Amino acid sequence: MHVLKVIAEGFTTSFRYPHFMHEVQPTYEMSPPATIYGHICSVLGEWFDPKGVQFAIHFTFQARFKDVEHIHLLGRGRGKMHDTFPKVLEGEVNPFTRELLFRPKLVLYINRPEWVDAFRSPRYAVALGRSQDLFTYRQVSVIEIQQAENAYFEHTLAPYSFAKRTARGIVVLMPRFLDYRHSRFPTFDRYVILRGRVHTSEFLRFEGEPPVRYWIDPTSPVINGDHLGLAFHNWVEEDESPLCLARMA
Repeated sequence: MHVLKVIAEGFTTSFRYPHFMHEVQPTYEMSPPATIYGHICSVLGEWFDPKGVQFAIHFTFQARFKDVEHIHLLGRGRGKMHDTFPKVLEGEVNPFTRELLFRPKLVLYINRPEWVDAFRSPRYAVALGRSQDLFTYRQVSVIEIQQAENAYFEHTLAPYSFAKRTARGIVVLMPRFLDYRHSRFPTFDRYVILRGRVHTSEFLRFEGEPPVRYWIDPTSPVINGDHLGLAFHNWVEEDESPLCLARMA
């Protein structure tokens, strides 16, 4: 199967936890699916129908640090002086701590190879995370991914089903999709962030389960005889297999 492979790099990024509003803004260690959707939309220059579109990511960064930012809250000024100048605004500054990821690198796989020209000439500025977190595309190409009996997964966002296969990774609740046609209504889902490497030969298997073949990137480094596995996700549909887009043997 042919897919679009995009390699992007930046200096900083931050993926805010949506339920933290004041004083501190921690970051996910992996880009949420909703962020990936918005990133692709900025490339295409329009909202696209997510049905049938699937993606996989490989995401790394060099360090994690904190910075202090400020929110400026403005309101109509009061007092005798402002009666003469009613348009004068008063405000206050609220500092807060934000976590940032330094030197992030995203490898994005999308089952839409026909979008290759759009990624080579994106409609809007390339950013991932905040609008000021500018990225550069280092490579945009179409590759043919293959199926294999074994693979390794690392620095990726995996389906929640991985939680019962391996003790590796961290289970997180992430924004899956924002429906911009309905007032940005959010949906959330559980995922597993895998930073360390795990080979599928180490997975727990249960009696009666059929074997699974995994999608791999044949251009990735070979480690202990395995290529990098690709865990595909979607935004609005239900997964049909333990790994979306994997085929049962």
